[in-house]
Amino acid sequence: MIDLETLEAAAALVRRVVPPTPQYCWPLLSRRIGAEVWVKHENHTPIGAFKIRGGLVYLDEVRRSQPDICGVVTATTGNHGQSIALAATRLGLEGTIVAPFGNSVEKNRAMVGFGARLVEAGHDFQAAYEFAVALAERESLHLVRSYDAMLVRGVASYGLELFRAVPSLDTVYVPIGLGSGICGVIAAREALRHSTEIVGVVAENAPTYALSFAAGRPVSTNSANTMAGGLAVRKRSTLSAAVRHALSPFRRRRSDGPCGSSSPTLTMWPRVRARPRSPRPYRNAIGYAASGSP
Repeated sequence: MIDLETLEAAAALVRRVVPPTPQYCWPLLSRRIGAEVWVKHENHTPIGAFKIRGGLVYLDEVRRSQPDICGVVTATTGNHGQSIALAATRLGLEGTIVAPFGNSVEKNRAMVGFGARLVEAGHDFQAAYEFAVALAERESLHLVRSYDAMLVRGVASYGLELFRAVPSLDTVYVPIGLGSGICGVIAAREALRHSTEIVGVVAENAPTYALSFAAGRPVSTNSANTMAGGLAVRKRSTLSAAVRHALSPFRRRRSDGPCGSSSPTLTMWPRVRARPRSPRPYRNAIGYAASGSP
């Protein structure tokens, strides 16, 4: 578990570039769901996604610990790549971004606009990632993985903002790509000692995390054919023991644990469909932590 002081330090670094983003309660959405629904608008960051938070903190630490580093490389389908491109340029580093063929033209242009060298390789994210690993070794570049504990520290800043702005949230839904978003929200919840339930959401056609939690071991898929680009992963990231504890077991409800409330757990739904409900007094406060692509 990451302590609050550490998360606050990371959040202070993030705020140099990204002011706190707003969270709004939308009445028509609340009426449709049948609960008080708050949406955290991470589209208000410089890259239009929460990923910028992680990149800023991660590369700041890399620059401090490896002052002689000359360049970094990462794989992406868009938002993570924009984050690393922007953060690398700010620190005077050469950023190389590997994106799969057929990737979003707009996001590719944005990454180049932020100062990165764009390389296209592979038919999907996993193939692009494997190419990035080889490129890092060949060109002696620092490989930035899409999941890392330092990325989580930065991403947790939007969890802190959300929980402090709306402290009465009963449940927060977080889409899962490679895990930094949901781990950041969990880290913020635990540091603030809240009892909010965290619900992970995966795409029906990209269920590697749901399958992995159900099986109790990593389960890869042959494809990730979904329009939800940020969730289109075929292989789960390698998580630390602490994070594995925070995200398991599959479908287990929260139970008594440390911090006087509950241990960090995850309720994972492979399929979630919102259906209209008749209007009624709101009984629950629900947060939606907007996600982005790897």
